[in-house]
Amino acid sequence: MLQRPALSIRGVTKRFGDFVAVNDLSLEVLPGTCLGLLGPNGAGKTTLMRMITGQTRAASGDISVLEHDVASDTRAARRVLGVCPQQDNMDDQQTARENLALWAALCRVPRAQRRDAVDAALQTAQLTDRANERVTNLSGGMRRRLLLGRAFVNSPKVVLLDEPTVGLDPQVRSDLWLIIDRMRRSGVTIVMSTHYIEEAERLADDIAIMNHGRVIARGTPSELRRLHAGSEAVEYVGTATTLDEIAEKATAVGLRTRRAGLSISVLGVESTPAATLDSWGRHSRRATNLEDVFVLLTGESLDA
Repeated sequence: MLQRPALSIRGVTKRFGDFVAVNDLSLEVLPGTCLGLLGPNGAGKTTLMRMITGQTRAASGDISVLEHDVASDTRAARRVLGVCPQQDNMDDQQTARENLALWAALCRVPRAQRRDAVDAALQTAQLTDRANERVTNLSGGMRRRLLLGRAFVNSPKVVLLDEPTVGLDPQVRSDLWLIIDRMRRSGVTIVMSTHYIEEAERLADDIAIMNHGRVIARGTPSELRRLHAGSEAVEYVGTATTLDEIAEKATAVGLRTRRAGLSISVLGVESTPAATLDSWGRHSRRATNLEDVFVLLTGESLDA
């Protein structure tokens, strides 16, 4: 029996004046999966998130969350949604517990269940011992953990994470990954936009790459690498002239390349004779990665 999608987006378009932010986009996410949204700045990821939550209305198309139409049944859709925004929008002068309690009330968590819901969110955020601390006194990592905890305070079935670890140091980011991974494993459906390749590969079951308001590629990380970049790459370092020559030679034998500063990676070389690659100069061999795919498809790097 086919599963009904937890999130269904059909033919959605959103314009801001003459600018098309989201362009006839269709996307489905199955229950219990984590979809990673990758795309350069301006690709339409945040606009899409805002349309899913009903904050922005689509010019055309339909969005439903667990079969609740976002346009006609916004309240029902929001009740099953949790949201961790990119921007920190908590009240600095309230405590962590007070922020969560207010959010639980706004999400219509029944009054009799709110204390337990807030306690669970504090535990999820690993902030039980800082529950009565004003948010202004919390570190950046603690605030992001609190935002994540807040996203789960209403026990949502679908959670939207918009750049959940942007600007954080690697250790704090790793701590947040553990929280997100626990939620994913508990059966919650997650849609997560991110600029971090490792984050997408670690947490996402499925990847959708967006550009100019459309999904231009979709699949698991391994499927995307295999289809667009092959499994192995070789990297050469040299002058601009040398790299131009290598690019021409690679193109002549049907190989794709990726430039980065004073280096060039030749992708999908697993079937190319070693003698050919050696004749182009000294190189190092590596596995291809999701960033190779991203750069090939969008022409941009994945820097936050």
